[in-house]
Amino acid sequence: MTTPFTLTFDCAAPGALAAFWCEALGYVPAAPPAGFDSWEQWLIRFEVPEDEWDDGAAIEDPSGAGPRISFLKVPEPKTAKNRIHLDVQVGGGRATQWEERWPKVRAKADRLIAAGATEQAVFDLEGRPDHVVLLDPEGNELCVV
Repeated sequence: MTTPFTLTFDCAAPGALAAFWCEALGYVPAAPPAGFDSWEQWLIRFEVPEDEWDDGAAIEDPSGAGPRISFLKVPEPKTAKNRIHLDVQVGGGRATQWEERWPKVRAKADRLIAAGATEQAVFDLEGRPDHVVLLDPEGNELCVV
């Protein structure tokens, strides 16, 4: 039996980072809790001060297959390399011919750069580009493979 989990990012701007990761993963903003038509309605109901409304955000896989991802505002900035990162798997795996795989990897990396990521490195395998390491808008590492 598996245990449900949520992957959580500590960050400075939860709403903005959630929007970036929606683009990266094809996720959507998380639905409000049952009984509420919107997150705003939930925040008002529980008297959360408006200046705290962007202290958290959550996204989810629209198919329900992937884990929920949450983003929590913290006061301290990121200071070191992540000990865990996400691989955005768009190329079909290394069993897929390089001529088919690499354009998909490069195109996704370019879309994420346009959405606010920074390219950190392109790694080669057997003399050809294999995957791209990016930093999300808050400096969290991710790979496009």
